[in-house]
Amino acid sequence: MNHPYFPHTEEDIRQMMEKCGVSSLRELYSDVPSDCIYEGEYNLPKAMSELEVRRHFASLASQNVPLKIFAGAGAYDHYSPAVVPYILSRSEFSTAYTPYQAEISQGTLRAVFEWQSMICRITGMDVANASMYDGATSAAESMMMAVAASRKKNRFIVSASLLPQVLDVVSTYARFHGIDLVEVPVEDGVTSLTELKTELESADVAGVMMPGINRYGVIEDLAEAVEAAHSAGALFVEYCDPSAMTVLKTAGEWGADVACGDAQTLGMPLNFGGPYCGFMACRQEYMRKLPGRLVGETVDADGKRAFVLTLQAREQHIRREKATSNICSNQSLMALYATVYLSLMGPAGMRKVNDLSYAGAHFLKGELLRTGYFEEPFSVERPFLKEFVLRPRRDAEKLCGMLADRGFLAALPLGEGLVSFCVTEKHDRIECEELVNAVKSAFDALGGARE
Repeated sequence: MNHPYFPHTEEDIRQMMEKCGVSSLRELYSDVPSDCIYEGEYNLPKAMSELEVRRHFASLASQNVPLKIFAGAGAYDHYSPAVVPYILSRSEFSTAYTPYQAEISQGTLRAVFEWQSMICRITGMDVANASMYDGATSAAESMMMAVAASRKKNRFIVSASLLPQVLDVVSTYARFHGIDLVEVPVEDGVTSLTELKTELESADVAGVMMPGINRYGVIEDLAEAVEAAHSAGALFVEYCDPSAMTVLKTAGEWGADVACGDAQTLGMPLNFGGPYCGFMACRQEYMRKLPGRLVGETVDADGKRAFVLTLQAREQHIRREKATSNICSNQSLMALYATVYLSLMGPAGMRKVNDLSYAGAHFLKGELLRTGYFEEPFSVERPFLKEFVLRPRRDAEKLCGMLADRGFLAALPLGEGLVSFCVTEKHDRIECEELVNAVKSAFDALGGARE
């Protein structure tokens, strides 16, 4: 045996090579050019005991400088109750088997059912699926769903006010699926309704996607856009923040046909970018175009409440050549995270989260404007919840870097000469004032504000 942790013996390896028709492991790489094969010794440290390994990684971790996070842009620093990871680790959730076998996977099926029910309640939609990888892929899948539902229409309109990372993924999906993607510009911080209506004059528009809260933190008024899309025979997709939707109009109340987004705002730690969890929900008439799985409630042979996999209309193993989506897996652990979080917070808790975030964000914006170092970015004051943008009177890139040196992740450059701030319930007025003082210090080092 080459290594105590490798299960294959020399005889096992010999038999496998014989089956593959090679005489050595090196021969497996015969198609790889020799100058691409590394021949030297790997620069690996000497073997360490468990205690030494722990010390080593602790020393590496100590080099990280934790910042106070006043940034959003699609990932938000919300608080999560300490009990959530404990519940996630329970065996009925963490070891439950694949949902195809309901008799031994009730833990998984119950969790997915509760997730779907909560997402439907938050979005105001009729049906939700068993979660997606993240917000960007849920947006892309929503586009493909709208095109599939419209049959012969192949154009899809997106607002340029969507998050850049969402636009990038949607664009990639569109390009490789032959979808004609049209981007409607932003005017004064919101989607241009004039341009949207012009694009909808084309008869081949399958759907429109706009954010409920856009990349500038502005709460968009979707009523006119939804009406225009439906008048043109197109579906309307809202990309939304599920936490914010507990206090704002739901996608269903706006009249949207599909709701999608990222559930990261439901207490998921930032984790350097993931894992997060996307969601998709729709009106009942489009249920069979919804990718992934649907879990339903029933009763067993004894009349007791039970859960089953009800619908999996378009997974890759069913009519694969006609499938709209190949989504057959999902972020079920992260969906469970959001489900436990929501069950603990409840409607009152979610309102409190948003009340605190709203108050903190509006306080911070007022204090930053009072420094004289920033200007309002738009000609009119736009409504916002927890995230907002300002126009600094100095270089945005330098400002962000200098604030990081002072212990804050804030003033994210958005381009267009704008920077973004975000306040969640984790930050009180004292920390907001500390950030304002850090901003003043940074501007003083930059030579004050330009006139």
